[in-house]
Amino acid sequence: MELRPLGRSGLKTAPWAFGGNVFDWTADKQTSFALLDAFVGEGFSLIDTADVYSAWAPGHKGGESETVMGEWFAARPGVRDKVLVATKLGMLPPNNGLSAKQIETAVEASLKRLQTDRIDLYQSHKDDAETPLEETLTAFDRLVKSGKVRAIGASNYDAPRLAEALKVSADKGLARYDSLQPAYNLMDRAIEAEIVPLCLKDEVGIITYYSLASGFLSGKYRSEADLGKSARGGGIKKYLTDKGFAVLKALDEVSETHGATPAQVAAAWVMAKPGVTAAIASATSLDQMKDLIAAARLKLTADDMAKLDKASA
Repeated sequence: MELRPLGRSGLKTAPWAFGGNVFDWTADKQTSFALLDAFVGEGFSLIDTADVYSAWAPGHKGGESETVMGEWFAARPGVRDKVLVATKLGMLPPNNGLSAKQIETAVEASLKRLQTDRIDLYQSHKDDAETPLEETLTAFDRLVKSGKVRAIGASNYDAPRLAEALKVSADKGLARYDSLQPAYNLMDRAIEAEIVPLCLKDEVGIITYYSLASGFLSGKYRSEADLGKSARGGGIKKYLTDKGFAVLKALDEVSETHGATPAQVAAAWVMAKPGVTAAIASATSLDQMKDLIAAARLKLTADDMAKLDKASA
């Protein structure tokens, strides 16, 4: 399987990353273990989570996803060395933000929940304009030098702010953001204007989320009558536009050519775009897992990409 470099970090990953937001939320512990076993069994490695997952669920306080991963590591001796753990900090109260103190506190809590001695990719979940970048990056640099973190990344930074952070790292000799995690899919291509060129120029790996536009690109939602099919229906209504229907039509045509599903083609399109190291997508069943495994191995032609590009422009 093709492995792609994660910035300049020396880490490499397959083009699909498993979104761990579902662990102990829409996938119970037993199901989560089965999904993780299948993911690693197929040769994939990058698992993305965050300390705040899944604080939004009733009765949860955050840390549930990391805890499930830690219990999985404990139950599967040796599996930790087969995966890349990517987690995030900065959005879980009271340790929201990216001050040095908050980073030092959050990393210890994540390591404990994950039952591991290192985090492969530690990411700022969102920008913290109140804390100087030098303070944030100096704290991350200490973690890298201590061996608790192998590489650092950013999530939800705009291009000017990422460029500023990269300059601070270069000027001060500090650990640099080797990845950026933005939203990107056939319905939302905003990163192509500034973020993709910046990441290509400075060798920052792009790890995308919302790769299926909250499920719209699965093809399950083709009218307002379909919105009741899941709890996400309300967030999908905005895609029922002329552009949305044109994208679904193109997905149907490409899918038929390859004997694939619209979801597989939509995910494969993201994975094939310049600068993308990996696309994050979640699964809550083994059938969905098989879909994503197939997507990571689907090779779209130049004509396929052009058709999808045109429909989604």
